[in-house]
Amino acid sequence: MELKKLDCDLTVCKVGAITDIDLNSNFFFIGKTDEEISLVCLTDNTPPHTTERNDGWKGFRIQGILDFSLIGILSKLSKVLAENKIGIFAVSTYNTDYILVKQENFQKAIDVLMRAGYDIA
Repeated sequence: MELKKLDCDLTVCKVGAITDIDLNSNFFFIGKTDEEISLVCLTDNTPPHTTERNDGWKGFRIQGILDFSLIGILSKLSKVLAENKIGIFAVSTYNTDYILVKQENFQKAIDVLMRAGYDIA
């Protein structure tokens, strides 16, 4: 399985309203529930009025389009990282999954995933 490094710095934050988010940005994830609006975005595009903010994330994208019948892809990746004491923030889209790790753990994550047999581009 191939993972692609995302060449950007990411922020995970909460906003008060969808209108706080620049929907013209080229990369972001929005999660909205009855309790919160969460946003993952490029650090440079973080809205000025976040209610909570956590900077310093880097990420990987699982390459290709994942069929919904595939089982355990995210759990296998997260297990390798957890066994090496690397926490994750996972985001899924219709096509694939993204794994975010703190910037200080990014190189270690690359190393342990490669040792576990993952190709990283």
